[in-house]
Amino acid sequence: MRLSSVFKSLAVTGLVAFAAAASAQKTQLLVYTALETDQLKAYQEGFNRVNPDIEIKWVRDSTGVITAKLLAEKGNPQADAVMGVAASSLALLDKNGMLVPYAPLNLDAIMSQYRDKKKVPAWFGMDVWGATVCFNTVEAKKRNIPKPETWKDLTKPAYKGQMVMPNPASSGTGFFDVTAWLTLWGDDNGKGRRLEVHGRPARKHCAVHALGFQALQHGRVRRICGGHFV
Repeated sequence: MRLSSVFKSLAVTGLVAFAAAASAQKTQLLVYTALETDQLKAYQEGFNRVNPDIEIKWVRDSTGVITAKLLAEKGNPQADAVMGVAASSLALLDKNGMLVPYAPLNLDAIMSQYRDKKKVPAWFGMDVWGATVCFNTVEAKKRNIPKPETWKDLTKPAYKGQMVMPNPASSGTGFFDVTAWLTLWGDDNGKGRRLEVHGRPARKHCAVHALGFQALQHGRVRRICGGHFV
């Protein structure tokens, strides 16, 4: 009996040691990303089906924060890969000589406007998205606010103090909103600046998803928000 117990103890210890060794043998891949947390699971599962011996470690934040972090680490790079960050940030990283050129197998299928122009690109796109305005009809009715039909409508006095938007200093969404307005209307007439003033940057924001739509339907979202719920 005593020998049997010792054997079982040794066997269990051996299994634990084997599992620990197997885990230790996995290569770790540090990936910086601005993708939403609920998007990462599918990418990780797909990657691990092909690369079971590689463990992904994610560092996730807004585009501006991730870009600033990468630039700060230029002299001592920590990230192995950058994924889901705005093309403007990737172009900046490439200008600073921080990206290794790489051509994926399906490079020819990626349209030229969505990739670096070099033969072996330093970066390439993975998705395209558009900005939206989420309009709370319940609160608008209470405050007698008309439904906006265009971006320019949001420059009208009726919407002053009634909008929330991502901070363009740290959010890729907010940055692209502002640059799009300035591109559409130019900087001279100040329309882009007026729109930025009429909306106050959100300190905290989450991406549009099912929970956000439920909140909107139940009247829990109390302000218009450019592409994000608050």
